[in-house]
Amino acid sequence: MDSRSSGAYDDVRAASRALATEAVHAGRDDLAGQGLHVPPIDLSTTYPSYDSRDEAARIDAFALDGAEPAGPPVYGRLGNPTVSRFETALARLEGTESAVAFASGMAALSAVLLARSAMGLKHVVAVRPLYGCSDHMLTAGLFGTEVTWTDPAGIGEALRPDTGLVMVESPANPTLGELDLRAAAHACGTVPLLADNTFATPVLQRPAEQGARLVLHSATKYLGGHGDVMAGVVACDEEMAGALRKIRFATGGVLHPLAGYLLLRGLSTLPVRVRAASANAAELVRRLAADPRVERVHYPRIGGAMIAFEVHGDPHEVISGVRLITPAVSLGSVDSLIQHPASISHRIIGADGREDAGVGDRLLRLSVGLEDVEDLWADLDNALGERAITPVPLGEAVR
Repeated sequence: MDSRSSGAYDDVRAASRALATEAVHAGRDDLAGQGLHVPPIDLSTTYPSYDSRDEAARIDAFALDGAEPAGPPVYGRLGNPTVSRFETALARLEGTESAVAFASGMAALSAVLLARSAMGLKHVVAVRPLYGCSDHMLTAGLFGTEVTWTDPAGIGEALRPDTGLVMVESPANPTLGELDLRAAAHACGTVPLLADNTFATPVLQRPAEQGARLVLHSATKYLGGHGDVMAGVVACDEEMAGALRKIRFATGGVLHPLAGYLLLRGLSTLPVRVRAASANAAELVRRLAADPRVERVHYPRIGGAMIAFEVHGDPHEVISGVRLITPAVSLGSVDSLIQHPASISHRIIGADGREDAGVGDRLLRLSVGLEDVEDLWADLDNALGERAITPVPLGEAVR
């Protein structure tokens, strides 16, 4: 028995739960009935079956619509019970029918593009900025796709008969720009909207409620939350999930069961981590906005733990000057990370692409963690260098 077997009663009961409760219990509803408290890790790659006729029928059903095989698992590339628990939990948090997990966020996006291309829908409409590697994948046409870049107001006009996907990211990486997801979904018409929700997480917004048909996460970030697991996941309706499972089976971009276990564990503290880190970020935003060494601060209306800011001085000196904050790529961990997007995360899209996306050379991206805010500010104050100002006391944040 696994998390898919909890029954209609549990589904109805779960629908009334608060997000914090779902984060702790989703994907685990069947454990008590099995005499378990902690989800088990199933590391098997294959599973015995003495009924090959039934096995054949289940394989046929998977090949037809990509549905997870009913009954015992078949083979690790079709699915894994531990990973399925994480998928069940994430779908509940995002408010979708299903979710499909992959070995990385880029593997998840690749599967979406391949699934749409397989239907002859090779054109993508996208709004910058996106994560640098997502931008590069679309621009380079690595899967035979063609991209039209537009602003949110131009989505409808950019659509073509062969458009298979509209992709947006809000708040966007790394500028933290926001767009109206509901308006974007309306402009898409019947074309699926994919919203990258990595920065916001379902704690701050649920794009499916605003019309997005696919919700993408680099689960490496906040969903895992501890910098020790790499994964991606797409929350979506079951029809889309079936297509993605078939791509995952064919390409082998599966999530390892241990990663699935770590992600499920990470979800249990997601609301607490995001809210605590967001409180730290809001206070740092207030102080940075008042600092004459800082030219501009970017922070989304919905809040969150990500900050982008432009300095008057040399941003590379800030990177080299931090001691508590780690100068490294990635984000969403319990510890704070800072990086220079034009040099690293968005380097691959080139100067013209960065300019179009609003990624300037003086922009720094800060992922705020769970350290004490006074220690974080002391580190930033030191790294910003001369012209230090009188420390700004705690107070109301600038949004």
